[in-house]
Formats: sequence, C-alpha cells, structure tokens
Amino acid sequence: MLGFALKAGAFRVRRSLLDALGGPRRRPLRGDGDAGGALLAEVSAPLRPRDGESAAGEARLIAGKIENLRVALRRLDGAVVPANGTFSFWRQIGRATRRGGYVEGRELREGCIVPSVGGGLCLLSNALYGAALDAGCEIVERHAHSHVVPGSLTELDRDATVFWNYVDLRFRVKHALTIRAFLDADRLVVRFHGTASASSASVRATLAAPILEGAASRSCASCAVEECSRHRAPVARTTGRSAFLVDAYWPEHDAFVAARATADDLLCVPIDGRRFKRPQYAWTTKPFGRVRAFPIATLRRALRSRSLATQGAARQRALLEESERLAARYARALSPGIEHVVVAQTLLPFLWRAGHLGGRTYDVLMTTMPIHALQRSLDAGAQRHPESRTLADFRADPALARAESDALARARSIVTPHAAIARMFGERTERLEWNAPAAAPIARTDCARGVFFAGSTLGRTGSYEMREAARRLGLRLIVSVDDGLEGPEFWRGVDVRFVGNFHRALELAAVAVLPAYVEHRPRRLLHALAAGVPIIASTACGLEGGAGVRLVPAGDLDALCAALTATLAGTVSPAREAFPRRAAL
Repeated sequence: MLGFALKAGAFRVRRSLLDALGGPRRRPLRGDGDAGGALLAEVSAPLRPRDGESAAGEARLIAGKIENLRVALRRLDGAVVPANGTFSFWRQIGRATRRGGYVEGRELREGCIVPSVGGGLCLLSNALYGAALDAGCEIVERHAHSHVVPGSLTELDRDATVFWNYVDLRFRVKHALTIRAFLDADRLVVRFHGTASASSASVRATLAAPILEGAASRSCASCAVEECSRHRAPVARTTGRSAFLVDAYWPEHDAFVAARATADDLLCVPIDGRRFKRPQYAWTTKPFGRVRAFPIATLRRALRSRSLATQGAARQRALLEESERLAARYARALSPGIEHVVVAQTLLPFLWRAGHLGGRTYDVLMTTMPIHALQRSLDAGAQRHPESRTLADFRADPALARAESDALARARSIVTPHAAIARMFGERTERLEWNAPAAAPIARTDCARGVFFAGSTLGRTGSYEMREAARRLGLRLIVSVDDGLEGPEFWRGVDVRFVGNFHRALELAAVAVLPAYVEHRPRRLLHALAAGVPIIASTACGLEGGAGVRLVPAGDLDALCAALTATLAGTVSPAREAFPRRAAL
C-alpha cells in the first residue's frame, strides 16, 4: 500500500506540473439553461442496479454514488468547450474530497465493489466517453477498467475509468460544444449539443443505448473477509427516507404532509411549530425523525419584506432572492439516504437548478400557477389595460421560469387544491380539497344589496373589469382594500363604499366578486361562501362551479356582466338607494 501511495503521488505531481505548463483548463458553464445547439449525442445510464443485482446492505453505497454524481454535475452541467478545445474530466470536476461535498460511494475496483469517497464517478466518465465517441470527438486520453465485468461496458470497450488526477478522460472537439448532464429519478443523462454537421447527422438520429451496470463478483457490503483493508462494518438503514421541505403555511398542504409523515422522515420548516406552539400545524403531532427549523432565515425574510412596499417589482425580486437562500439552507439538510422529497413550489426551481432533486423522486406543493402560465395571464391583462401600474411591473428571469418548467415536468405528482392548476397537470395531480372555513354568523339585513369586490385594487385582481362592470350596470360596490397602486382616482365615477372590515363588507354584500387574472389563495371567497354569500369568480381563482358559485373567464367583461345580472336578479335589485358613498373606515 505504501509503494502504491508513493507511485500515485509521483504521478499526480507530474500531471499537475504538465497541466500547469499548458494543459486543458476548466471550462465555463452556460448558466441560462439553454441547450447550446443541436443534439449531437446522448447517453443515459441507470443509477441503481436492477432488482436482485445489488448485495444486501449495499444501498448506502448506491445512495452515496448518486450523491457524488449530484456534486460532480454542479461543475459539469453547461460546460462549454470551444472549437478545437480539449476537455479534461478532472480539470472540470476537481478532486473528490469530503470537504468538497463527496461521500463514500460505490466504486468498482479490481472486481470488487468497495466504499470510496467519490465512488461512482466512473459512471459519469463512462457516459462522457460514450457521448464523445458518438459525437465524433478525438479521444486524447482514456483508460479502460482493468477488470472486465460481464454485462457492463467493459465488454464493449466503451468504458473509461478515472483516478485523481493522472488517470483522466480527455477528448478534443472539432466545433464548439456544450455538455448538458443531469439526473432524473433513476438515470444519469449526458447530452452533447453543438453545431450540426453532415458527419454527425446519423449520430443525432440514432442515440446511444443505455449503459448497463454489470454485477461484480464481490461486494464489501456482503464479503466476509474482515481482514481486508477495505472492510466496513454493517451500518443501520439510512436510505429510503423522505424529506418534506415546507415554506408558507397552507392548511391543505399541512394536512397532506401530516398524513404521509413517518418516524424516519425529515421535515424542514421556516419556524418550528412545536417550539412556538402553533396548534394549526397538523404535523406537530406526527413522529418525524428529525425537524429542522430556520428561524434566522425566516426573520431575515420578514424584516426585508417589511422594508419594501406591499406590491411591486422590488418586492417580487426580494421574495425570489430569499426563497433561493432558504432553498440553499434546506438543501444542506438533505442526506444522501433521502430518496423522495415533497417540496414547496417556491423552493423548487432553485433546488432543481442546483441539482439537489436529481436521483430522487419528488412531489410539488403548488402554491401558485407555474411562472410561465402566471406571466402569460399577466401579459393578457396588461395588453387589455396598458394604463395599469401593476400588471406589467415584474417578470421573472426566463432562466428561472425554464428551470421551474423542467422541474415540474419531472415531478412525480403535483399537489394542489387549485382547480386551474390541477387541470394543467392532468393525471399527475393529487387534488386536495380547499380547507372550508367555519361559517361566520352574518347578520345580513335588507341593506345587503351591494356588490363586494373581494380583492385589492390591483390590475391582476380584475379591478379594471370590476370598475367597468359597475359603470355599465350601475352597481353599488363595496371595496375593503384600496392601496392606491392603480392611482388615487381609480374608482372615480363608481358608486363605491370603502369598508375596512371584511366581516362588515359581507354583511352589506348581495354577492362577492373576484374576476382575477391571478389568484392562488381565494380565502375571501371561501369565507363569503361559508357565510352564505353567493360568489362570482374567474376560473383563475381555483374554485369549481357549483351551488353559490358562478365562474367566468378572466378578462371577459361581457361574461362578468351577464353573471352579475343573473346573480343579482336572484337576490336583490341593484338599485342605488342602499347606502351613500363615504370615506374608508
């Protein structure tokens, strides 16, 4: 062993000197999520052996291998190799150390499966080598495994082993090339993108077959040779666990989490409900194996939120930045043995982009429409009402929207009570029931003849449509929130009463209306319905039609007026004598 260490050290010093004098460099990463050209080659490899091929107790090493791939891909995905440039596996990935985030993984060495820090990276080098061959790259350096495993790539001579830093994989490209590499739930996928040429057409049409990982003759997980230097004592089960990464409190999501928690699972929350005795949290009675709270990050977010306006682009940018910080803190709590994640949508694109969801299945707790759909709705509203101060004040970074779309496409299920979101994802949706509020006793009298606008005075809540409908039909409006963001004279020409108390607004309402372009938590409508007040809502509000509920398309003024006329005809006359206009209370 000492002799091997001395030889390896000498080889490493020699390789380091040669690289310093003009070897290949680490390639920059394309961070915008763009593929970077036509698909030239694709290789995929299973992350886990087929059933029955792995030794008992080997699950920990397989989980470690997948974690090592997650770490390595953060330095590989998006690498841009220029024309005539040389790619080096180790120069790109860097040394696999515990300090760098690597753990003990499953490594094939001399016919045995052994635990090794960084173990499993050969799966990545194999895939890169296969893609380089298929894309017509010039192989500068490649080393085959010394032991041929039946059923593996070694039999096909398409393997490439690596060992820091002198056993490397290097290839030269003819044209500029972008490497895309990611993990889905059960496979490693490596794709080469670049400029298409006649010589690569057949490669693009016939993608490489999946890599099969063959069974080795022995494994340290089951081998009884205890005097071997690589022997490890058996460890308790550390895999098959789930993590619940929760952000804002939703009663519907809270019940979902509580119903699926087990004593082996991890829960990450902004504030520990047990510690602060928040009885509304259903999960406080569940036997989570571990609960991690992040009160400092939560306090920071709250303080920053209070320093900003209640609406506007600056606020939205700040919320995204704080979600990214919280996602990074949650990610550090994810151990390699966690195989399934239930994640809040606010954290999803950041965890996906950083690779933390790769090699795992995951469900998404949806709290809003997907970014691309939300922005499409806002764009439609802004086109109808270009004078609005709020409909076009913020749009997310396209790369973030693309990351969210990619993550949602690979999610196992979408968890939501929102009807419009549920329809977007079809059979993958796990539809929840909206949490029905307790019916509030409403002392409604003959003066309950107004039309309650159940939203803030913002373009996205349908305030422009509500104002025009009131003018067209001669309605009396009840408005409980007017923050002036659409202008101080927005309601001029409308018979409107400003009532700051929501309970009082319901007492005066013949109907509650919200023709919103975007509405994710229709709590006011649910309270109105529970109080016996009929509602008119756009389909964007996430409710189903039924008793007491009329649905209209967002932005459709004619449909809104027709629904108001029909609803009011069945309740009271929309005459103007019910109450005079007065200032907000």
